[in-house]
Amino acid sequence: MTRQKGMPLKTDIRMRVCNLKVKVAESGEEILKGVSFELQAGKVFALVGESGSGKSVTSLAAMRLLPDALLITDGTVDVDGQDLFDLSESRMQTVRGRRVAMIFQNPMTALNPVQSAGVQVAETLRLHTTLRGDALRQRVVQLFAEVAIPDPERRYNFYPHQLSGGQQQRVMIAMALACEPEILIADEPTTAVDVTIQEQVLELIRDLTHSRQLAVLLITHDMGVVRNTADEVAVMYRGEIIEQAAVEDFFHNPQQEYSRRLIDALPDLSHFQSVAVEQPLLRLDDVKVYFPIRQGVLQRVVDYTRAVDGVSLTIGRGETYALVGESGSGKSTLGRAILNLDDIASGQITFKGEAIHSLHRRAMLPYRKKIQVIFQNPFSSMNPRLTVGEIIAEGMISLGLGLSMTQREERIGQLLERVQLGPEFSQRYPHEFSGGQLQRIAIARALAVEPELIICDEPTSALDVSIRAEVLDLLQELQREFGVSYLFITHDLSIVPSLAHHVGVMQSGKIVEQGSAQQILTNPQHPYTRALLASVPRVNPA
Repeated sequence: MTRQKGMPLKTDIRMRVCNLKVKVAESGEEILKGVSFELQAGKVFALVGESGSGKSVTSLAAMRLLPDALLITDGTVDVDGQDLFDLSESRMQTVRGRRVAMIFQNPMTALNPVQSAGVQVAETLRLHTTLRGDALRQRVVQLFAEVAIPDPERRYNFYPHQLSGGQQQRVMIAMALACEPEILIADEPTTAVDVTIQEQVLELIRDLTHSRQLAVLLITHDMGVVRNTADEVAVMYRGEIIEQAAVEDFFHNPQQEYSRRLIDALPDLSHFQSVAVEQPLLRLDDVKVYFPIRQGVLQRVVDYTRAVDGVSLTIGRGETYALVGESGSGKSTLGRAILNLDDIASGQITFKGEAIHSLHRRAMLPYRKKIQVIFQNPFSSMNPRLTVGEIIAEGMISLGLGLSMTQREERIGQLLERVQLGPEFSQRYPHEFSGGQLQRIAIARALAVEPELIICDEPTSALDVSIRAEVLDLLQELQREFGVSYLFITHDLSIVPSLAHHVGVMQSGKIVEQGSAQQILTNPQHPYTRALLASVPRVNPA
């Protein structure tokens, strides 16, 4: 792969990464150990591996966006014969966005919270093109329409917090594609979006790859996405590429044991939970949650957003009810209503036969012990200034479990051991843990007050396949051991068969179909359910 500097790459090769090495500045620990690959025009190159394997560091190093704590010690990144590491920072700024664009994993941290979505996309166009005024705005609206953002003219003025996770990611994709780059680096571009939007995003990337002859580096942990999108795949493990092959060859005959483990960690879509008639624990009857839409100087109510529009369901003791649907369908709002964090407009929520939807704060406290929640992003739901032990103890103290300090410390140690960590982890802070470990800590925190129902709001969406499998196995073990029930909110239908007893499919605030997991996934009746299932990327297309 060596060649004289300054010589142009072959016409079909847009980027060549050669012998890239990165180390931690303070400790000298090597993060990347000689990574090499090529990106070809009209091809998608997938980089896969577990969290911490070096995938995102590779992309950030190629874009010269590494934090000061990491140093590039060797290697080249060539784009059309020009080593990007030789460019000044001002020259590099003309490359980023214009020739090489990037879609980041977490759109909420990548987007500016005090600027509207449209203004942020327009800023990219203003820097790299001559578009101004109405023409600039119309181009942004056109890009929003291309990436399937609903009502693009209106959402031009929306701030990031006013958009769903899927819509935020589509804004990031619009921003990346705005200047028609030659190379696109997509770092987990569909992690936070539901299956139908994922299919649209991946189809958009595939179409643009061919129509614009884009060279795409796709970083992902979803092997179904790799199978359905990529032309070539490379597997990273501890900072090295240990296997590289064409996608067909890789899935039919993986050479490395680690590669086989990644493929084997995918959920078993043919195994379903047995369903028994259980005593009802939670019951919802015709629950509605409406949010007012205000306009004008006086902010008068002109209409309502019907986030939850007449939902009825029952969760039995010791069973898992999976609530699936697209972003914005009302799943998380329903979870907040059950926790009495959002007021309901009408209907009834009963827990163990007691109505809880109208209870005031003090009367709700006993039920907060019995109904806990695991959030989608464990890091953002934890106080970074508290140790893990203090985070787990917080609920026990605030909800008045009546334990002494010694008893609390003993229980924290037991809980950490139960989620396969250990008592010694209690003195560490959240930033010292991986995503999978943080999610285990979130599970331990939820279990600390001995709940009977846990609302799991997308708890595995940001985890790679092997860690996701471990977390799901852990949840099922805890269910068998403690008899806890789960309301599992997810857009990942692939995990439903082996996890859930019953499934409810939610669309536009309504449950359009519900039943046993086997019934819903093998014989769906509603067109929306069939569309969701058809959108799930599969390792075996047959």
